[in-house]
Amino acid sequence: MIAKIALEEHFLVPGVEPYWGRTVEDVPASVREKLHRQLFDFADRRLEAMDTAGIRFALLSIAGPGVQAEPDPNIAVRLAREANDLLAEEIVKRPDRYGGLAHLPLQDATAAADELERAVNQLGFAGGMINGHTNGRYLDEPDFHRFWERAEALRVPIYLHPTDPVADPPVLQGHRALKRATWEWTFETGSHALRLVFSGLFDRFPNLTVVLGHLGESLPYMLWRFDSRAKLYGVKLGRAPSEYIRDNIAVTLSGMNSIEPLRCALDALGEDRVMFSADYPFETITEASEFIDHAPIPDSLRARICTGNAQAIFGLELSGAAH
Repeated sequence: MIAKIALEEHFLVPGVEPYWGRTVEDVPASVREKLHRQLFDFADRRLEAMDTAGIRFALLSIAGPGVQAEPDPNIAVRLAREANDLLAEEIVKRPDRYGGLAHLPLQDATAAADELERAVNQLGFAGGMINGHTNGRYLDEPDFHRFWERAEALRVPIYLHPTDPVADPPVLQGHRALKRATWEWTFETGSHALRLVFSGLFDRFPNLTVVLGHLGESLPYMLWRFDSRAKLYGVKLGRAPSEYIRDNIAVTLSGMNSIEPLRCALDALGEDRVMFSADYPFETITEASEFIDHAPIPDSLRARICTGNAQAIFGLELSGAAH
């Protein structure tokens, strides 16, 4: 079993738990209670699961939507700071096993930038995680340039994680099984990432790195068409959309334990842009581990996916040191 760094592994703390609770109200009570226990655990249960899967080190992040669902910016700023401080306290106990991605109050772009800088420079976090839109506002809006400028200056990746759309898509009405992780989150998050590309954000901030889970939310499959349609509609960018996706976006496996999309992501983005993650506790951690351990790829590439690329992109070491 190869050693792994896992990058989309979730937790909760009391202040932000109510926001997550609203997203699982329709989940069976027994499942909801099990997830709740796992998300609040930083000790034996989580570490045993990591050991079973060969995960040496995990970057932990709040299970969404977190404070981004909070309408009051002042409350969001306070709760994000508290959540990051609580995570930092847990990391200090096991710096060899845990690192962090900052929880960010995007209601105020400057406050979010300040919190990202504090989390990176003072708490030692490896980057930030943003749970999609913030009360209907997407990250290509000019007001967020202040945040992206700081992220680029800090040279840390920003993980763009799914959240529910602003409104229920009519096309999914009457098909509950297509909601959220089945399909809804894929087109919501993929569309959000494309807004960043087509808005020219990466022309303005060329050194940004954005990370997408689920092997890129279907974007690697569509590169040729993005370029073709950008030409058709006269999109004015410095380069073709596919070039920004290859250069400024990296992806993780998180819940995509299948060789076909893995091969597509590797071919489309390059072998240095694909990383392991398990999406604990929402996916089966052993299934993710067994998939990558036995995927029909060269062992040298397996090692890059499991550890090497995360070390390069997030500045991580298996000892637990970041930056």
